Amino acid sequence: MRPLKVLATLVLFSLLSACSWFGGDEKVAPDVPEQELYEEALSALESDNYDLAIEKLQLLEARYPFGRYSEQAQLELIYAYFRNYEPASASAAADRFIRLHPNHDNIDYAYYLKGLTAFEQDRSFIAQYLPIDVSQRDPGAALDSFESFSTLLTRYPDSEYAPDAQKRMQFLKNRLAAYEVHVAAYYMKRQAWVAAANRGRYVVENLQETPAVPDALAIMAEAYTELGMDDLAKNSLDVLQLNFPDYKIRPFKQRSATLLQTATFGLLGGDEPAEPARPIPLADRQRADAAEAEAEEAKQEERSWFSRMTFGVFDDEDETVQKTDR
Repeated sequence: MRPLKVLATLVLFSLLSACSWFGGDEKVAPDVPEQELYEEALSALESDNYDLAIEKLQLLEARYPFGRYSEQAQLELIYAYFRNYEPASASAAADRFIRLHPNHDNIDYAYYLKGLTAFEQDRSFIAQYLPIDVSQRDPGAALDSFESFSTLLTRYPDSEYAPDAQKRMQFLKNRLAAYEVHVAAYYMKRQAWVAAANRGRYVVENLQETPAVPDALAIMAEAYTELGMDDLAKNSLDVLQLNFPDYKIRPFKQRSATLLQTATFGLLGGDEPAEPARPIPLADRQRADAAEAEAEEAKQEERSWFSRMTFGVFDDEDETVQKTDR
């Protein structure tokens, strides 16, 4: 029995010594002054080293939770998470700051960063440079962003971030309206008339002044007609024709298959149901504007080159011809 106790004691001492061999006695880094930690974090942010900035800011908050830089460090941490493409952490950090400091002077910045994080969350590299209709995707992040920006504008209308938030809200509003119409069109193809009419009515009542409103009215008119609610269908059609006289009305429901369409497996003999109008993405509009400006600049260069070659002899004549044509 005694040899067993001796053996157990030896094993215990060997394990304790092994801990020291493998780093058990590792030295703890000395405490860094609060101001030095904060300056190191700011330096990392300025050099776009967001991983290091997050590490320094977390260390600052852990060691000096009630220090002079703790609140500002929490704000900087939201920004660092946002720039480091960590939307979940950025949103959680923003919620934590709002909960802990509801009367802070810069709380509008926390709401703005929270909305901006959700705004950029589902915008991938491909979606920015290819004509992908993001309005058909899940609008969860868009709803979160819209809610944060709406809170910012409601509580802090004079904030310096309010103008940008308002512009982004209009974009989000258009996107959410387009999504609702896409869902309504899907219900029309499945002959779910009540669901389609309710989606269209939601757009008309809550998302006015968006490009999706005429499609929503057309869906409402068609769905109410299928339900036998002729008065509501007529009202929807009257509003559509009065406010959008150039809108081309096409059926959104799935038509019955003809004999030719059945024989060709839907390739011939039938018209596809109407699709909601697709808003032009921002990237496409920017490319179109840039191409137009480049063409105009090239045209001006060609005119000036011709003027130099002819020493300006034909300039007056061209102006006279233009005035005569007018």
